[in-house]
Amino acid sequence: MKILHIIATPRGEESRTLKVSSAFFEGLKKSYPGCKVDTLDVTKEKLPPLTVKAVNGKYVLLGGKDLPEDIKPAWTEIIKHIERFLSVDAYVISTPMWNFSIPYYLKHYIDVILQPKYLFRYTEKGPEGLVKDKKMVVITSRGGDYSPGSPGHAYDFQEPYIRSVFGLAGIQDITFINSQPMDALGPSVQEEKIKESRELARKLGEKAFDK
Repeated sequence: MKILHIIATPRGEESRTLKVSSAFFEGLKKSYPGCKVDTLDVTKEKLPPLTVKAVNGKYVLLGGKDLPEDIKPAWTEIIKHIERFLSVDAYVISTPMWNFSIPYYLKHYIDVILQPKYLFRYTEKGPEGLVKDKKMVVITSRGGDYSPGSPGHAYDFQEPYIRSVFGLAGIQDITFINSQPMDALGPSVQEEKIKESRELARKLGEKAFDK
């Protein structure tokens, strides 16, 4: 089994998100010792720019045609990232919440890979995701509490967005571990919530990708 770990936090060892992710991978390697992890840090990766030619290519694909020769060079790096995304069996995303949603690094990556013909297509019955039978785990950290039933829940645009955008690609089995609140109630609560999330993540890692 091969997993793509997409990191969207620039804080390295200081990241609360990655502290929880590390526990997930501890559990994962315990249950799946032969598992390979391809780590993609989108805060460091030089992602291809979405130039006019690159965007024009998207519209060509939306029209059901192949990329013309003059646009193909603008798509070389885009296709490499798409192929890397499609080459694995499952996904883990480690991302903080920024301004109620995702960091711009992760948005850029999604805009690069979520392309017609490759991750989805339009049919007479509507859009069809082309990434079939794959699971995703999303590990987040949030400064406040945005859990269901909380006053802040209406401001959680992170989880609905991720579910929708990868749902378009066909990934329906998505599990979230949301560490919250990290800041709103002080250091002692932060420490407690990280501990709780790490334990949950470790247990999830042991069984997350069972068939």
